[in-house]
Amino acid sequence: MDRQSVYSARVLPSNFGDQQDSRLAIQDQLREFILNFRHGNTYTYRDRLQENALLKKFYCDVNINDLINFSEELAHKLVTEPADVIPLFEAALKQCTHKILFPHDPKAVIPEHQLLLHSSAADVSIRNLDSMTISRLVRVPGIVIGASVLSSKATELCIQCRNCQHTQNIPVMGGFTGVSLPRICARTRQPNEATEKCPMDPYFVIHEKSQFSDQQIIKLQEAPDQVPVGELPRHVLVSADRYLTNRVVPGSRCTIMGVFSIYQNKASKNSATSGAVAIRTPYLRAVGIQTDTDQTARGLSIFSDEEEQQFLEMSRRPDLYEVMTSCIAPSIYGNTDIKKAILCLLMGGSKKILPDGMKLRGDINVLLLGDPGTAKSQLLKFVEKCAPIAIYTSGKGSSAAGLTASVQRDQSTREFYLEGGAMVLADGGVVCIDEFDKMRDEDRVAIHEAMEQQTISIAKAGITTILNARTSVLAAANPIFGRYDDMKTPGENIDFQTTILSRFDMIFIVKDDHNRSKDETIAKHIIKLAKGERGAEEQIESEIPIDKMKRYISYCKSRMAPRLSPEAAEKLSSHFVNIRRQVHAAEMEANTRSSIPITVRQLEAIVRITESLAKLTLSPIATEEHVDEAIRLFLCSTMDAVNQGSNQGSRELNDEVNKLEAELKRRLAVGWGTSLASLKREMCEQKGYSEQALNRTLMIMQRRDTIMFRNQGAQVYRNAV
Repeated sequence: MDRQSVYSARVLPSNFGDQQDSRLAIQDQLREFILNFRHGNTYTYRDRLQENALLKKFYCDVNINDLINFSEELAHKLVTEPADVIPLFEAALKQCTHKILFPHDPKAVIPEHQLLLHSSAADVSIRNLDSMTISRLVRVPGIVIGASVLSSKATELCIQCRNCQHTQNIPVMGGFTGVSLPRICARTRQPNEATEKCPMDPYFVIHEKSQFSDQQIIKLQEAPDQVPVGELPRHVLVSADRYLTNRVVPGSRCTIMGVFSIYQNKASKNSATSGAVAIRTPYLRAVGIQTDTDQTARGLSIFSDEEEQQFLEMSRRPDLYEVMTSCIAPSIYGNTDIKKAILCLLMGGSKKILPDGMKLRGDINVLLLGDPGTAKSQLLKFVEKCAPIAIYTSGKGSSAAGLTASVQRDQSTREFYLEGGAMVLADGGVVCIDEFDKMRDEDRVAIHEAMEQQTISIAKAGITTILNARTSVLAAANPIFGRYDDMKTPGENIDFQTTILSRFDMIFIVKDDHNRSKDETIAKHIIKLAKGERGAEEQIESEIPIDKMKRYISYCKSRMAPRLSPEAAEKLSSHFVNIRRQVHAAEMEANTRSSIPITVRQLEAIVRITESLAKLTLSPIATEEHVDEAIRLFLCSTMDAVNQGSNQGSRELNDEVNKLEAELKRRLAVGWGTSLASLKREMCEQKGYSEQALNRTLMIMQRRDTIMFRNQGAQVYRNAV
């Protein structure tokens, strides 16, 4: 150093120049791919870029398969090193747009471009994302259970020193990664400068000069049909930005192409793992989102030519209706009409959009109401296994938010976001609700809108939106007294409001009748199952396995939307008028309204059943034959439930009820009450009225809001005239 010679030292790695050359070479290759790749005589991405730029949409959707055809080495580098290649790709897109739109104006300003990717590569399940896939491009299918509101994330921060007003711009990486401000001022000082040294942490952010982009956080969960039995579904957070925001809502089934990344979770600072510096939380940085528009699971909407030919041959079978019915829960003996109704539910009717924009649902709802031990839950479990999309839940363990949607608060950002419930996640499928009668009334009311309008309206925590819930509901319930009492009317046996009953297309009363021959047949069937032998109906199942039946149902639903023929429509309308007249006459004779209403909704229900029967045979037109079977199913389900116990409503009982009502009004003044036991003793033992008539009178007066029960039903209080 004393010789005043000049010394040099290398401050950049020895291969820095090679790296720069390699990056420029990759960018040149990508630019050549964008400008010159073509299918036939069409320059795919050059034309796409030009169209999007003219529409002020600065992005380009690239198929990785095209990149493989152009250069396998380049495509492999994109998949294995996406963090390095994607910025080069986006820079190449910007340069190509500039060259296409402004070939003679080098100073023209073009906004930053976004690269969107899609591929037909194999899917990676959420539970298979591990350390080997970090920083690699993966394709993950799932269902969206939560989506945050849009937030603004900085892409470039402009910072200024408080002391010397020195400004600089700091680039910010995408995803959940943040940026730290410099601890010391970076301004280079002159040797003879007299200004004082800037203090530590001098920088602050100038938001007006910073650049921001939209960001949305999505919660992606494994689809219910992909979760192994007995395990909880796993989920992963997804960061979507710019043109990928607002593409999905809770309940959307989608496949996300993204870079599997890691970040430091702020919420875990106070947790037990806060001392583990090397532990990071994984997330997915989205570079492409493909939504499943027809709401089918696991690609069930893709059919080969051979499969389509098999399905067409199946639809021509004259006994297809009976064979498919026998394949519904073959281990359960009998209940043929219920199985046919479930088959109609799986097929569904045709959705309609009227000229004024009103939508009519095509999904069919079925209620099974009856005695314990009649295989209701087994039927629900089979539908969960057989339907392409299905969710099984129990009424006692389900809340209104769990069935519809809830608003959650993000732990790190403290922002609210929507999380879909069972009916949102089963969009396009079936929701099986067991123990429907054990649900609280306020929870049951929450699904009214979902069952008829097939939407769920949310107005909570400043979030106002409407979610799709295009599902069929298959519910099972027990009567009020556990078993169905034939001596009581349907209103006394069923503890449901007419508002929910009218939304079910078919209501089945399932009784455990004592019939010797039937009991012997069922006993033999159960013993065969216990010995491991195949029953008669299980042998039929071998003709159409469950997987094939599931595929056939998906094929029918995706290909057919039958409409009524003029003759069938005329027959339906005349039958509905007759049914309404019969119900009205029965109500006038019994002097009471039916607890199971027959309204215009029931006419729409018969139309849906007719369309589902036509869809089963791949018929574009629903004929009178389909109408006859639909009316038969409706008569043996809902109409049979309406007529249950009506023969007990004799004229003598009605007269006794009318006398008792007048007697009770004289006995109880408005605002007065008495115990139920003393009322029974006075009316039944002293005045000779029957206890059945008293119970019916009290029920009628309670429904009219004339009286109310207090102290868990022990006291009767009159609250109105």
